[in-house]
Amino acid sequence: MGAVAIEQPTRTGRINRQRVREGVATAVRLSRQVFAATRETRVLVTLMLVMVMTLSAIGVVVSAHENRELFNALSGLQEQRDAYQREWSQLLLEQSALSAHGRVEKLAADRFNMVVPGRQDIVLVPLVAPLAAN
Repeated sequence: MGAVAIEQPTRTGRINRQRVREGVATAVRLSRQVFAATRETRVLVTLMLVMVMTLSAIGVVVSAHENRELFNALSGLQEQRDAYQREWSQLLLEQSALSAHGRVEKLAADRFNMVVPGRQDIVLVPLVAPLAAN
């Protein structure tokens, strides 16, 4: 069977425990002083101002972040608008090219065998006046 080692208290163990106790005592003493100081009006006002400044700083950071996000969204929408405007311009050019009189006349002649009538083929129909109400 294996041997079990039992630690004997050493001088360094006692020194470490003493340091821990002193550290705890110092922390308790400091916390009592801090809590006692917070009862003073000047300290309370100072703490409130620090809290207000901290909240204000956080608000500035949040606002700047939202501003950047909105600016990026705006830039994307402007690029999309510009693309739509380019496409609209191209469509207008294409429409004007497709509806040009010469092209329409050529398509009518080629596909439907239509021709421009001569003077002798044009018949004017007189406009009949509407009947007067009795």
